[in-house]
Amino acid sequence: MTSRLTDQQLEQLLADPKLRDNPLLPVLQQLVERDKEQRERLERLLRISDSSYEMARTQTHDLLHQYDRQLRRLEKITRISDRYQRSLLELNEELKKAALRDPLTGLANRRLLMERLREELDRCRRGREPFSLVMLDADHFKRINDVFGHETGDRVLCMMADTISRQLRGYDLCARWGGEEFMLLLPETGLEQANGIVERVMQAVRSLKLAGESETLLSISAGLTVYLPDEDVDLTINRADGALFQAKNNGRDRLQVVLR
Repeated sequence: MTSRLTDQQLEQLLADPKLRDNPLLPVLQQLVERDKEQRERLERLLRISDSSYEMARTQTHDLLHQYDRQLRRLEKITRISDRYQRSLLELNEELKKAALRDPLTGLANRRLLMERLREELDRCRRGREPFSLVMLDADHFKRINDVFGHETGDRVLCMMADTISRQLRGYDLCARWGGEEFMLLLPETGLEQANGIVERVMQAVRSLKLAGESETLLSISAGLTVYLPDEDVDLTINRADGALFQAKNNGRDRLQVVLR
């Protein structure tokens, strides 16, 4: 088994006077020089390789750092976008509610009432039971405003709206028609059943008291009608309004029914 000569051993061998005249000495010197050059070249290549590796590692680290920073920025933008989208959805819902609700009482407005009326008309055309319409109006409401002020009048309207709504079924609709007038839509409800609902509503309003007042000051008049098959819904509304007018003329605080 042979072992590799070290550089020091080679130098000693080349410097040995005994080998000065050896014909293989020049060849050995050339081989040593070539080996030295090769090793120097290899070291340079290794240094270049190490430098390239370090540069690539640094660049990779920088790129990863930039990627992480961009990723965090993108995640932040995504969170902001999600919150913005949720805010827009919530705002759209609020705007939709505002577009369909009376701002004072929170009841349905005319727009929502007419949408529900169209739905009921479709049901009636499919053979479902007809609906009833009731027009309500607070009696002597001008006196409330004149005596107690418009702010109290607004509170009274809200009290009445809440009281009326509490007497209705879950699928009934109470809408503010305008001023101190309200409209009740009672789906699939005949005259007898509607009559009972309206009487209950009127009695609940009579039981309301203004702060500091012991006597009853509130009442409503009501006009009731039932939708007739295939008629224009405006005719139904006009009949309910005409029935209310009769109730007012007949002394108020009463229910008037008009069928045709």
